[in-house]
Amino acid sequence: MTMPMAMARPVTAPKADATDGLDAALADLARRRALVTYGALAARLGLSGPGRIARLTAALEATMTEDAALGHALRAAQVVSRLGGDLPAQGFFQHAAALGLLPPVADPDTARIFHRQQLEGLWQEG
Repeated sequence: MTMPMAMARPVTAPKADATDGLDAALADLARRRALVTYGALAARLGLSGPGRIARLTAALEATMTEDAALGHALRAAQVVSRLGGDLPAQGFFQHAAALGLLPPVADPDTARIFHRQQLEGLWQEG
């Protein structure tokens, strides 16, 4: 008795995971003392489709938790909003507050100073 052959499935590249290459990209930005937008970083990491920024944001928040636990400057500070005047999106500041690094409701000046401190600390570490 012969068994029918299984239908071959087309081979497709797996979707990029937001963490694939993220550490290297953030290290590269730190070496160059550069900022990048969420969209540009998502593209660099090969993220596409609906939810790509949400997936990237979740991965960035994981790096924030890691960095805070180690007492390091937040690498995610290098990722900024396209419309935010070289500041990260509000979620960055909310997560920093959840980690106890900022008051729960930081005024814009405090947020700006905190961001600058993170960048300076990061760029000195690199």
